[in-house]
Amino acid sequence: MIVLIPAYEPSAVLPHLVAAIGEADPEAQVLVVDDGSGIRYRPVFDDAVAAGAVVLTHESNRGKGAALKTGFAHIATAWPGEDVVTADADGQHTVPDIVRVADELRRDAAAERPALVLGVRVFTGDDVPARSRFGNTVTRWLFRAASGTAVSDTQTGLRGVPATMLDWLRQLPGDRFEYELTMLLRAPRAGFALREVPITTVYLEQNASSHFRPIVDSLRVMLPILLFAGSSLLAFFVDTVALLAFNALTGWLIPSIIAARVLSAGVNFTVNRRVVFARGGRIGVQALRYGVLALALLASNIAWMAFLTDAGVPLLLAKITTEIVLFVISYGVQRGFVFGAEGAAAELVSADKTRHSKRIGGDVRMGEHIVNIGRTTP
Repeated sequence: MIVLIPAYEPSAVLPHLVAAIGEADPEAQVLVVDDGSGIRYRPVFDDAVAAGAVVLTHESNRGKGAALKTGFAHIATAWPGEDVVTADADGQHTVPDIVRVADELRRDAAAERPALVLGVRVFTGDDVPARSRFGNTVTRWLFRAASGTAVSDTQTGLRGVPATMLDWLRQLPGDRFEYELTMLLRAPRAGFALREVPITTVYLEQNASSHFRPIVDSLRVMLPILLFAGSSLLAFFVDTVALLAFNALTGWLIPSIIAARVLSAGVNFTVNRRVVFARGGRIGVQALRYGVLALALLASNIAWMAFLTDAGVPLLLAKITTEIVLFVISYGVQRGFVFGAEGAAAELVSADKTRHSKRIGGDVRMGEHIVNIGRTTP
């Protein structure tokens, strides 16, 4: 088992965390990625090495997602086949909780059911900073609306990653905080279940050490979710413009609806498959499913449009009303049926009754050293 810790301008807590993990299990290997902290923080990383960590160094700050990818790539090469626990560098993840997540990984491996294990916090009480409570509430509800899966803590950095996920994780887009949310959004479609493990909620000095920027990084975090709505809005725009144009040219409502729907459906299918749901392969099956859905939606669209326009509702208003009604239906069917992973374990499993009968450590321990990425070691 490898414990991966991405770190940017860490405090002196980091070496103590490394040492504590080593004390909990002398066979555990800790890998720290210095994400361009600079020369000022070199003593902290030197102390981490002295405490037993291997340190990789980015020449400049590239973001938490990039640091995690660097760690995953190194682990796949240096310790192939090893599972990974990711943890934050500021001490907000306790060693017993790291052990607990590792225990879940081992249970899943023994049962041959690889899952992304999430150490989830409880966002209640006066000790929880307002920005953390607000940020998690917003992203939690948006995530549920977009993915259909209820995740208690979408921003947790304490995660158990099975070795079988490493190659896939290295291919995911995103270099900063949005990377971890993208991981949650796409894991079920790639065949990985999400498993929750409750952990201790720790905020040091009201989370003052966090490098999460409320405005910029919230937009980054929400970007993968907004893609879901953006694709539908693009299709709606294409459909509406085409409908108005075809109807103005021909004066035939129903043929115009059909022609506009065919055009917008092609755009929507392509964007959803390549960008939103990121599903490759078996395009024929997906196209067939999408075609069935499109025909059902087309019939509903014609019925609603004919009814509303016959009732005296202006064409544009009738179009908007119809699309709002059909949007929810279309999205849910596309997410769960058209582009849903075949055979994927998309359910969320809560593991709130676990024991710590297994150790973190694997059989491999690497020598203590620092590896610099993007510059020569001074």
